[in-house]
Amino acid sequence: MKKDKQQPINWQRVVAKDFHRNKMLYLMVLPVVAFYILFSYVPMAGVIIAFKEYKPMLGIWKSPWASQYGLSSFITFFSGPFFVRILKNTLIISIYSIIFSFPAPVILALVLNEIRFKKCKRVVQTVSYMPHFISLVVVCGMVRQFCLSDGLFNQMFGMFGIQTNNSWLQIPGAFRTIYVGTDIWQSAGWNSIIYLAAIAGVDHQLYEAAEIDGAGRWKKLLHITFPTIRPTIILLLIMQVGKTMNVGYEKILLLYNSTIYDTADVISTYVYRKGLLDFDYSYSTAVNLFNSIINFVLVITANKISAKVSETSLF
Repeated sequence: MKKDKQQPINWQRVVAKDFHRNKMLYLMVLPVVAFYILFSYVPMAGVIIAFKEYKPMLGIWKSPWASQYGLSSFITFFSGPFFVRILKNTLIISIYSIIFSFPAPVILALVLNEIRFKKCKRVVQTVSYMPHFISLVVVCGMVRQFCLSDGLFNQMFGMFGIQTNNSWLQIPGAFRTIYVGTDIWQSAGWNSIIYLAAIAGVDHQLYEAAEIDGAGRWKKLLHITFPTIRPTIILLLIMQVGKTMNVGYEKILLLYNSTIYDTADVISTYVYRKGLLDFDYSYSTAVNLFNSIINFVLVITANKISAKVSETSLF
């Protein structure tokens, strides 16, 4: 007997049925979808500015195409005197952030999990979360005051017998340390919430079984707690690698000055100066497009490496 042919799925009916069943969930997610469509996907049409000599009076579509097959802005950027400097600074600050800032919330979460006194744990958590709620402008204002020649940092050094009269934001070599250090202080507590939530999902029977086998705190942390949160760490690390070229330019703009451009100027701040201060929209769009392409390549590469090495990936 011939087998009955499987009827094709009526996707319109399936979607309509699912929407009717989960109507409130669809309504809840609608503002998020609208946000990304309006502010992430629709503006992508403006990328064409990178290949044109954009003139605001003519608009995007009527502006003439750039010379050299529309690549003149890219060629100017790659052959310019600042290309090596801003690329180097962006990579160095991003690598420092991955090495020092990324592990900080993981370590903090593991330490908080080991605190047995609940009141002490709550106090430490509250204190570590507070910097996240301070405005970035206020934080940078505080850092500027601390870095003055008579500021808090020099006073602390003086307590240990180290006499310095340096204004730390005038020293090119000190900027990266200040940037990464303040980033750890401001974000470690808040970011640790994700890892604490992952740790809370660990089955306590595993700890009890480990105690019966004679495992101490260190071995339980090493063989139970850390492996449990490792997939979360890997996923967040992949996303962090995908933001390698997007250094937090807001903080840099609020902290840097012309004396430390050699170590503080990154691609994002360069785009800001060229686009909004010099009104060179085509050039700044080309630089930002290059930035986005590199980020895309990095996140795809990191995801593939993670999938092969740890069998954990974003997609």
